[in-house]
Amino acid sequence: MKKIILAIIAIPFSMIAFGQDVTTPQTSANVGSTPIKEGNWLVGGSIGSLGYSFEGENFNINLSPQAGYFISDGFAVGLTTGFGLQTVKDHDNIYQYKLMPFARYYFPEGASSTGRFFGQGEVGITGAKSGGVSDTSFGFGVNAGYAHFITRNVALEGMLGYNYSKSNLANAEAQNGLGLAVGLQIYLGHK
Repeated sequence: MKKIILAIIAIPFSMIAFGQDVTTPQTSANVGSTPIKEGNWLVGGSIGSLGYSFEGENFNINLSPQAGYFISDGFAVGLTTGFGLQTVKDHDNIYQYKLMPFARYYFPEGASSTGRFFGQGEVGITGAKSGGVSDTSFGFGVNAGYAHFITRNVALEGMLGYNYSKSNLANAEAQNGLGLAVGLQIYLGHK
């Protein structure tokens, strides 16, 4: 009798367990050039940025939201803002900010249906504050990256580039160095 009761209980549970379709999360989408068409918007930014300065021997981490508009297919212009923290060897921490217009171009060469290589340049104002002293200066960046589309409108990005700022807060006449950023972008269509 116990075996019959266990079999009656086990059959529905085994049907539920083995009858389920297992779905895996979406990791890419075939989008072609749809997200980077003229008239679309780009919203997102770097959720983390790590860098090392050659002159100042310091480490930094930044958050850089941005928004842009595609003025032609594959070419967007917009504005990047940034907020960050820089630790400097044997000195006070430096709090940073930036406001930089940018231009981004998606290369047709090497493009796939799920991703695109791009180049981005930005020029604008950077600033820093440390120990009650603040400094605002000129800055620019030249970056290369790859956008991998996980859905039709969302892409994960990796970017590597060179950044320059004429700040005097980190015991150097100018700050320059390589930076690595990982971010998320949302592409909004105009139709």
